[in-house]
Amino acid sequence: MKLASLTSGRDGKLVVVSNDLAWYADAAHIAPTLQAALDDWDRLLPDLQNLSTDLEHEMIPMRRFHEHQAAAPLPRAYQWADGSAYVNHVALVRQARAAELPDSFWHDPLMYQGGSDGFLGPRAPIPLADESWGCDFEGEVVVVTGDVPQGATREEALAAVRLVGLTNDVSLRNLIPGELAKGFGFFQSKPASAFSPVFVTPEALGNWWQDGKLHRTLMVDLNGKPFGRVAAAVDMTFDFGTLIAHAAKTRALGAGTIIGSGTVSNRDADGGPGKPIAEGGVGYACLAELRTVETILGGAAVTPFLKSGDTVRIWAEDDKHHPIFGVIEQTVG
Repeated sequence: MKLASLTSGRDGKLVVVSNDLAWYADAAHIAPTLQAALDDWDRLLPDLQNLSTDLEHEMIPMRRFHEHQAAAPLPRAYQWADGSAYVNHVALVRQARAAELPDSFWHDPLMYQGGSDGFLGPRAPIPLADESWGCDFEGEVVVVTGDVPQGATREEALAAVRLVGLTNDVSLRNLIPGELAKGFGFFQSKPASAFSPVFVTPEALGNWWQDGKLHRTLMVDLNGKPFGRVAAAVDMTFDFGTLIAHAAKTRALGAGTIIGSGTVSNRDADGGPGKPIAEGGVGYACLAELRTVETILGGAAVTPFLKSGDTVRIWAEDDKHHPIFGVIEQTVG
């Protein structure tokens, strides 16, 4: 089952979307918003599934689904916590600045709590007031949870996953060092993120969702050219069950909590830093990683951060090369 929110008020209007992303059916008679559905998931899920089935069989009124009319599936959320499940990404960044990677990073996930009071739609522009801030995209996988009790095990955490999707977690890289130097984490350097047009239930993903990982390739284009074709299930040190359990160690998580994987990152086949697609590698899911590899190999980064007019596309495909979650496509400006 695929769910989306059409732009309407602060929290959008819940719709069920066909598997091919061509049509939608209004779900307002079941739940007015996705958050309302998540709040009463066990009771409402059968009705939503029946609506989805009826839509697939064209048994109910349906309308064309246009991704540019979609808000983020959760236009605002009670909680957005982003992990760093791909330790390869962290290791490269620290290597570029000659900083040691503590052994604990391989056993205890990194995580920060981001702003969740307003997310960008999948086709909304990336607002950037100053190019000197070093604007970057980050292609990630996300999950949305139901209620998770404090102290949940990995297995309990995985059972609480309600939906899976993608995000562009926008970062202002040149603001990060100053904020981290204060010892209190990200804030100004992490503006609003954008999410894929639809979120999908794990059951609908079938074998593509296994062991708390999305077994698909994350596709990233920059200005119309392939930038990344990274495998989301490869080199993922911490699966989503582990990430959710980490977040719930000292607090319960409310229904509608969004947990991010962090930037998807793959090593090269020889175990070294990933290579650009043009050099036979799988590329990257953010500019910072490419700049890091440039620094490691050549002594300095040469690829610039995003500037006004640049466009990034992020998506994942099924076996027939159709987008599973729709496409995030954003232009800076």
